[in-house]
Amino acid sequence: MKNELLTRDECSAMRGIAILAIMLHNYCHFIGRIVQENEYQFFTSNNDKLWQVLSNPDVLLPVHLLSYFGHYGVPVFLFLSGYGLVMKYEKNLKIEELKSGSLQSFNPSILQFLRYHYLKLLRMLIVGFTLFLCVDAVTPGRFQFHWDNVVAQLLMYINILPQPDKIIWPGIYWFFGLMLELYIVYRLLLYRQKSWVVVVLMVACWLLQVFCHPEGETLNRLRYNFIGGMLPFGSGILLARVSLRETTSFITGNYQFHYGKLLVWLGCLVASVLLTFVMSFNYQSWLWIPLLIILGTISLVKLMSASVLQLMTWFGSISAAMFVAHPIARKLFITVAWRQDIYDGLMLYVLVTIALSWAVKKVINQIPSPKL
Repeated sequence: MKNELLTRDECSAMRGIAILAIMLHNYCHFIGRIVQENEYQFFTSNNDKLWQVLSNPDVLLPVHLLSYFGHYGVPVFLFLSGYGLVMKYEKNLKIEELKSGSLQSFNPSILQFLRYHYLKLLRMLIVGFTLFLCVDAVTPGRFQFHWDNVVAQLLMYINILPQPDKIIWPGIYWFFGLMLELYIVYRLLLYRQKSWVVVVLMVACWLLQVFCHPEGETLNRLRYNFIGGMLPFGSGILLARVSLRETTSFITGNYQFHYGKLLVWLGCLVASVLLTFVMSFNYQSWLWIPLLIILGTISLVKLMSASVLQLMTWFGSISAAMFVAHPIARKLFITVAWRQDIYDGLMLYVLVTIALSWAVKKVINQIPSPKL
């Protein structure tokens, strides 16, 4: 539909932006003297180091910024997941159902739903994890895997175990456990429920983090699980439902939705960037940054030229493969950065990651897709 809040290409472009940010972040923050991010916990020392490099910029400033801010590609993926679930399972509504406020649609059973989405995640995970294990076994710094943690990773409950940041390797694979949790939450608590239920759950998850110690293990555990991801995920659900109502109203002739003008999107992008920076220095405001990142990413794709949008859409089309493949390339080329050839290593890493992702996508496509 021409009046959808986000088109299919724009969603794919957002995935492209998100995976590029995550890929670059996961290389840059592994370099020893680079500013570290505040992702699961809020460390004032990391903010102090960020301010130091901004006050005295050098040739490594882009690497510092990618290390500190690049992880915010994750909430973009969570937002798109919530948005996509609604568009998949709540989109095909009858006009009478929409007018009555009902969200009736195709209604898979809980077991059907969870089996389907678990197998979709496993289809990606098993390819990337297998290749990573092979590379990890023959490169320096081999990780000591334990059978119970491998099982927990493959069954995607490893996030709820103690000290998840010590047992999940490669670290970014925590995302699979998080997504499975959010699928469970959506199907059990949010599917076909009123939107106020989504808002209440978002607020409840936010409140659970408000009173945590910013550098404490409790906050770390919460943010490794769905409580830390509910804000962007829930916002995707809410925006998708708004989009459905606007689109259907347009079809029935009751209402016409108008996009913001170019200057409005530009203003949103600038405001998002500035507020993200300012709010990064306070714990309470830091909890809300994912919403700004989502707004900024939407604004960015709305401002893109057709050629740039096409490029980001292509990256979005290989984002799943790139997500599971880039830890393999990082393990191979991080040693180049450790020898202080930081940009040389980064260039090789990016080139190999793109090529490897294309190949991994081919392998994933050979695995039969699950049926709902």
